[in-house]
Amino acid sequence: MATTAPTGSPPSQPSLTHPPPPRKLTSVKALSESPGLSSIPSIYTFPKQPNHEPVSDTKEPIPTIDFSLLISSNPDERSKTIRELGKACRDWGFFMVTNHGVPERMMKAMIEVCREFFELTEEEKGEWEGKHVLDPIRYGTSFNPSVDKILYWRDYVKIFQHPAFHSPSNPPSFSEIALEYSKRTRGVMKEIVRGISESLGLEDKYIEKASNLEKCLQIMIANLYPPCPQPELAMGLPAHSDHGLLTLLIQNDTVGLQVLHKDKWVNIHPIPNSFLANIGDHIEILSHGKYKSVLHRAVVNERDVRISIALAHGPAADAAVSPAPMLLEDGQNPLAYRAMKYKEYVELQQSNKLDGKSCLEHIRNRGI
Repeated sequence: MATTAPTGSPPSQPSLTHPPPPRKLTSVKALSESPGLSSIPSIYTFPKQPNHEPVSDTKEPIPTIDFSLLISSNPDERSKTIRELGKACRDWGFFMVTNHGVPERMMKAMIEVCREFFELTEEEKGEWEGKHVLDPIRYGTSFNPSVDKILYWRDYVKIFQHPAFHSPSNPPSFSEIALEYSKRTRGVMKEIVRGISESLGLEDKYIEKASNLEKCLQIMIANLYPPCPQPELAMGLPAHSDHGLLTLLIQNDTVGLQVLHKDKWVNIHPIPNSFLANIGDHIEILSHGKYKSVLHRAVVNERDVRISIALAHGPAADAAVSPAPMLLEDGQNPLAYRAMKYKEYVELQQSNKLDGKSCLEHIRNRGI
């Protein structure tokens, strides 16, 4: 599976130096609602026209994992599903999760209350503009405007959900909905991570213990991609992999996610009432590269608002994961990845421009 973008220069090495405070920016939502807007400002224009890169017409469906079979008391059903999960991690790094037990009404309520948040006034949302990438609630636009040379057609709010729960005070119902949704989703994540552990030939709770998953850092990232008058020139988010172990994503009915599969971008059409799951950089580290985090990106369109809500699940903030020793083959060095606390890895990625898998490359020890 490809681990670099099909076009463009090699990723630059990120830095842990703190960037200057972001300049004050208008939200993309406010910009998109400007009367008579027919073209996008140059600061949002990508010269390479990224949406013109080849998109695969593959009929190969994204793998689907039936969660009810993954937790089945029937050992044959469960073993078969774990094998399917391992194949999905190897071949795609992305998969749909069905029959997961999280009520559809709860998923729709989470999308709706996030929509209500983005509908707040600029002043109301501005209360949550983060000053630091590890602030527990952080509202903003683009990815990291202090270092983004070209801005992304995206507004966001990032909220830490676990081990300590945080929520904006407005909309009033946000806290209650998010608390229950994040708790239920965390339960789904733990079972999938156990399945991934077993699919690697490890004890079912190996990854759970190695990453101190009881204190996992769970971050909700709600994304708003407004209609764009020149979608072929703009990007919602560039090609990147996710930090952490497992991301579980839901969205409204508007498509816009593309995954790099066999060196081509593939449009993802989620199954209703399902999670779109993808493995993160720390599964690649733990598995010593047997399973790889996969590049994905968000594209925009001219007509419809897209809202997506990702719950990123990582190790405990102070955990520093390393390859499982039993997965190392003869001659492989256990120090292939430099140890780094998870919170430092998140800070590294979030403090720099979003650039492929540059953070993972940053901690990879070359030539050992």
